[in-house]
Amino acid sequence: MKKLFTEFKNFAVKGNMIDMAIGIIIGTAFNNVVNTLVKKVVMPPLSLMTDDVNLANKKFVLRNATDGVEEVAIGYGEFIEVLIDFAIIAFTIFIMLKFIKRFKDKAEDPENKEVETPKDIQLLSNLEKLMAEQNKILLKKKE
Repeated sequence: MKKLFTEFKNFAVKGNMIDMAIGIIIGTAFNNVVNTLVKKVVMPPLSLMTDDVNLANKKFVLRNATDGVEEVAIGYGEFIEVLIDFAIIAFTIFIMLKFIKRFKDKAEDPENKEVETPKDIQLLSNLEKLMAEQNKILLKKKE
């Protein structure tokens, strides 16, 4: 039991759990922003273009409501709104990842002097150069 607690403490303290919690909190907040964007900004003009049809209310009625029996319907309009939410979130994440990758590639390029290269990348680059020089020397000795 003590080993399990120690492993959990290491997991939580090393940042994995904290990073994950931060990501979930930011993701939830971003989801709220996108929901509001779709419902309050995107859908009203779309509604005007479709003769004031509210997409969220669109549905296929399978059984009409009668005395004591509820309506059974497939709400495809809400599903379309959720798909629009998903597309916006997915596109935003795609753009962010492209931006982060570009910045990371610049940072890891030892020849790029605009962005300071991380120490581990500098050391690996130096090691690569030293190994190339060593190989040249060894080849000359064999000849």
